[in-house]
Amino acid sequence: MFMKKNMSKLLLALSLLVFLPNLASAHILPGTAHGFRDGFLHPLTGWDHLLAMIAVGLWAAQHRGRALWLIPLSFVGVMLMGGMLGVAGVRVPGAELAIAISVLTLGGLVATMTRFRPSLSMAVVGLFALFHGYAHGHEMPAAASALPFSVGFVLATALLHGMGLAAGLGFQEKPLVLRWAGAAIASSSVCFFVS
Repeated sequence: MFMKKNMSKLLLALSLLVFLPNLASAHILPGTAHGFRDGFLHPLTGWDHLLAMIAVGLWAAQHRGRALWLIPLSFVGVMLMGGMLGVAGVRVPGAELAIAISVLTLGGLVATMTRFRPSLSMAVVGLFALFHGYAHGHEMPAAASALPFSVGFVLATALLHGMGLAAGLGFQEKPLVLRWAGAAIASSSVCFFVS
């Protein structure tokens, strides 16, 4: 009964992950106001961003102590700095490649249950966060207000980290489930490398 209930929750969560991006339309329509809503939807409509954000939460859950929240907070903080670079028009070469590598690496870290010292784990996610933030800021519509857009993508990112963290903590007693989730995330990165 317990396993059946957990499996139902996992299937529900995976269903939401599959359908949520399709329900959220972040296409920019002429004449519409751009701000918080568009910023919030931006991380939800790109599979690369969505999977990386969830992987950060899953990986944080595999750590102990303060690292549980320091890893996601590091990502969000550095992502915001990267977003400022993108909004300012600074060119960051290789951003899309780095984002694809982040999905591969973060999924691999979850799959192998690799843990580093908290400071090194924070540095790893921080490096990837810079590129994710840059992409969010760089892709911000010209008509958007930078502050509400940024608040939107930061909040969506934190919520995705929270989902990953909750799933990781919920399945701590079933490490095989987490390993498979990490392997699936890492494997999906092939799509981002070829696109």
